[in-house]
Order: sequence, then structure tokens, then C-alpha cells
Amino acid sequence: MIHWRAASDEEFRSAFREWLTKNYPAEWRQTPLRPFRRLRGEEKIAWLRMLRESGWRAPAWPREHGGLGLSFTKQRIYHQELERQRASRVLDFGEQMLGPMVMSFGTAEQQAEILPRILNCDEIWCQGYSEPNAGSDLAALRTGAALAGEEFVVNGQKIWTTHAQDATHIFALVRTGQFARKQEGISFLLIDLRSPGVHVRPIMNIAGDEEYCEVFFADVRVPKSNLLGKLHEGWAIAKALLGHERIFVSSPAMCRVALSLARELIDALDLAGDLRVTDDFAALAADVHDYGALYDGVCAQADEHGEIGPEVAMLKVLASELQQRICEFVVAVSHEYSGVVGESTIGSLQVDTHWQFMMSRPLTVYGGANEVQRDILAKTVLGLGAGR
Repeated sequence: MIHWRAASDEEFRSAFREWLTKNYPAEWRQTPLRPFRRLRGEEKIAWLRMLRESGWRAPAWPREHGGLGLSFTKQRIYHQELERQRASRVLDFGEQMLGPMVMSFGTAEQQAEILPRILNCDEIWCQGYSEPNAGSDLAALRTGAALAGEEFVVNGQKIWTTHAQDATHIFALVRTGQFARKQEGISFLLIDLRSPGVHVRPIMNIAGDEEYCEVFFADVRVPKSNLLGKLHEGWAIAKALLGHERIFVSSPAMCRVALSLARELIDALDLAGDLRVTDDFAALAADVHDYGALYDGVCAQADEHGEIGPEVAMLKVLASELQQRICEFVVAVSHEYSGVVGESTIGSLQVDTHWQFMMSRPLTVYGGANEVQRDILAKTVLGLGAGR
């Protein structure tokens, strides 16, 4: 494997761009019809294995664990080049979320067992955090794991579990004890979804897609060795993982894709001479540019200091609300086409502006509701209410 960390940024960019141009399947690219397309199922596994076999898998993982060991700067280049290809997004919870936690909190045996399986796609992971009545107030979770000898017996329910129907395993926060603070007594457990007593039920969203699921546990037996970190101390892992999640979900890539579609619609509808339309578009374009610069700055700070601070909550708020504003602009300029459920032909474009708008609505909720993120920023970054 080439040691890309030692290469210059432009050498790395050029090499990855060349490889993508030659190897990324054209049928997987995002289009105006499905600008936020995600690879799912066998397509997702085929792509991740292609990256693995070609030496381009896991840009953020250290080389000793099979990754590229890239700096944050090169990781941004990596994702910029994927964006340049209009590559479909891939939600790889194993690589992007669980892997870093196993490296930080797992035993040597867990690292040796779990990390290669993630890289080889032998295990496909999803995230089991939210529950009914425990979403933004995650510490109120009630899914229980009672220790019985060398096993945990798990009972409860998770909800809004993204792509659980495609996964083989779930990393879940479970309650293993009752203490004065509700953040205590929570543990981080790794569960095989093929275990007896697990039931996964997809939920159809308002765009007509089954993006999320409910996951039910009824006397599910999980080996004690599947506990990540210490018993009752899973909250520390949860907080660390959420930092990685919010960096991921806050990338400016989706805003740029949405803005590109807006530009194409303006041309297709012959609205370039409408000053109100072009003024609104220019304001959105400036906001996307500014947000991209802010995102790069936060990534550079994380690269320099080796950690993600609480200000990452700001990225999630700004990115989600900006994308919603772009999608609302698309609805406004599309006029009657936005009332059509399904495909429309506008000039030479095949679009589904209704689907795009509906897909943007949950953005301010998942990954931590924006209202909660603002509270976090007020308390931890601005110091407001600290004396109360």
C-alpha cells in the first residue's frame, strides 16, 4: 500500500481522481432525478470491496489497522474527489463510526476480530441509539441488558435506525444499571441482528423511501465479550462517536449537489433573466461557499489538535438548515412541477423535486435535533447558563 500521508496533497488528489475516473461506475452517479442517491445493499458492498481491493478503503483509519492513515486535509480531498465524480453517498457505519470507537475503547482481541470484518464487508453495521421517548434526550434510553453469567439478555426497542434492514450487526446503547445520573449505567454493546429474538421493521418516510427502521429485542442473548469499553461507562463512547457522526453528516457535499440542481432548473425553466430568482440563488451560493470554508477550517483544527470539539454541533445546524433552504428554493422556482409526486420532465432534465424536498425535511432532526445542538453550543461554547 502506498504511504499517501507522506505524499503532497496534489499528488494524492491527482492519483485518487485518476483512479475514480477510470473505475467509478457511471450508473452509480447522482443525477438531477436522484441528487441525494445512496448506494444500498449489494451495490454498496460491491463499491466498498472495490475500494478495499484497490487500496483506497478507510481514509481516516491508521495504517496499522488497514486504512490509509490520511490527515484531515487529505480526507477532505478524498471526499471532494468523490463529490466531483457525483458519486452516490455511502453510509458505512462500520468504517465511519464503529471502527474509530473499537480502536479507542476496544481490547486487542476486539480490534483483531472486528476491524478486518468491517473492512472486508463481512459485517455491515447500523447504529442503535434513539428509542421512543429517548431521541434527543438519549440518556433517557430504557433498552435493558441484564448480565446473566457470560451473556447479556437484551430487551427493548430502538427506532429511526438507518438502513437496519441492510445490516448484519448493530452497535447499541443499552441500560445495564440504575444510578443517580441517567448518563451512568449505560453500556455500549455489539449485537448480531441475526440472533434469535431480534426483529427489524422498516419505516417508510414522507418521500416514500424506507430509510429508517424499528429494531425490537426480545430476550436476545449477547456474549459478554461483545461489550465495548467498561460496563456502565458507554456514555463516554457515545459522546466520542457523536463527534465523528456530526463531522460526517455535516459535509457541504449535499448542499453543493442541491445547489447544482437548482442551477440546472433555473436554466431549464429559462429563469436566468428573473432578478428575484438570480438574487436568491446568488445568496444561497454565497452561503454554501462560506459554509464550505467553515467546514474546512473545523476539519483543519481537528487535524491539528487530534480531536473534535463541541463546536462541531454548529456544523450540523448550519448544514442541515442551509440544505433545507436550497430545497425550498427549488420548490419555489419549479412552480407546478413541485406538486407532482414522481418524475417530471423540465426541458432536458428528469427531476423529482417533491422527493428532494421531502428528503430534506428530517435533516434538522436526525444526528441530534437542531434545538438540542443550539443548547449544546450555548452551554459548552458560549458558556451561557454555566452559573445556574
